[in-house]
Amino acid sequence: MAVMVVLVCGLFVLVLALCYRLWKLRQGGTAAILRDIPAFAGHGWRHGVIRYRGGEAVFYRLSSLRWWPDRRLSRRGIEIVARRAPRGDEFDIMTDEIVVLELRDTGAERPDRRSGYEIALDRGALTAFLSWFESRPNPRSRRTSP
Repeated sequence: MAVMVVLVCGLFVLVLALCYRLWKLRQGGTAAILRDIPAFAGHGWRHGVIRYRGGEAVFYRLSSLRWWPDRRLSRRGIEIVARRAPRGDEFDIMTDEIVVLELRDTGAERPDRRSGYEIALDRGALTAFLSWFESRPNPRSRRTSP
């Protein structure tokens, strides 16, 4: 009997976590596919939702039960390295309309560990991402006190 109660409680917690995650995903955002690089061929892509919050973009994977975002991208801490079309077996999960951006994380939080990402976006999502990215303040324009 005790084993059955533990199993039911565990299942209840799992369902609650899943409901919370679905609620977070349905709050809005932009559909995207993201992967860490370096990566091999078409492997490592994760479907998810990007939500923009001021100077930060957060990525929630569709297949994750985490209560927090899977990736955080700081607008001041990333740079766009390259832009390309999908290639090879990436067409299994992408179409011709998708644009893949290679991003490098140059954030000050982790100066010893540079990270890279590839993010695949359709044309509308690409416009939203680039608008968010390009609206950051120029790093060279710093206010100096007199």
